[in-house]
Amino acid sequence: MKRRDFSLAAISAASVAGLPLAAQAQSPAAAKKPVEGTDYLSLDKRVPTDVGAGKIELIEFFWYSCPHCNSFEPQFAAWVKAAPKDVVVQRVPVRFRDDFEAQQRAYYVFESLGLVDAMHGKLFHAIHTERQQLNTAPVLAAWANKNGLPEKKFLDTFNSFGVATKARRATQLQDAFKVQGVPALGVAGRFYTDGSLTQTMDRALQVAEYLIGEVRRGR
Repeated sequence: MKRRDFSLAAISAASVAGLPLAAQAQSPAAAKKPVEGTDYLSLDKRVPTDVGAGKIELIEFFWYSCPHCNSFEPQFAAWVKAAPKDVVVQRVPVRFRDDFEAQQRAYYVFESLGLVDAMHGKLFHAIHTERQQLNTAPVLAAWANKNGLPEKKFLDTFNSFGVATKARRATQLQDAFKVQGVPALGVAGRFYTDGSLTQTMDRALQVAEYLIGEVRRGR
């Protein structure tokens, strides 16, 4: 979804930033060599990464209530499991508006407690399949409690300095990459791509793979 289209009233509307995965796989653009300025953008100012020597950072920018992020999640999760050993993947929840903050912090609660694998997909499912409205701290805490994470532990972590710092950093990264819609991908602090540039997220992931290769060859 493009940034200007983020309206809770229109959350299920179609957007150029993502298409159903079945359509993505059939894109004729998939076989073309990525073109700078068309398929991806080079950042004017590089964003510092903290992944260690010989490693390449790949960031996925997302929002739990975004239907396109939900559609992309299974494909991206499978890609992460098979990612090259020199690629370090970070998921970064965006905050385009103040009411995004609760879900943004929820991700960092999961991360801080080592529960991303257990809870990340469940929250997408609850929002998009079960149609639960999970966009405030109290309702997220109640939902977490029903899914094995005690409400008090969730809220204590949610309100912790560490989670607040991570959420602030996530918004800084979103701004540094000039994210205009989600899902979106950032590569090595140098490149940005999303579905509005490539027309599909399947293609965006291919472009990210190409850019990873270019970074690798440029060492």
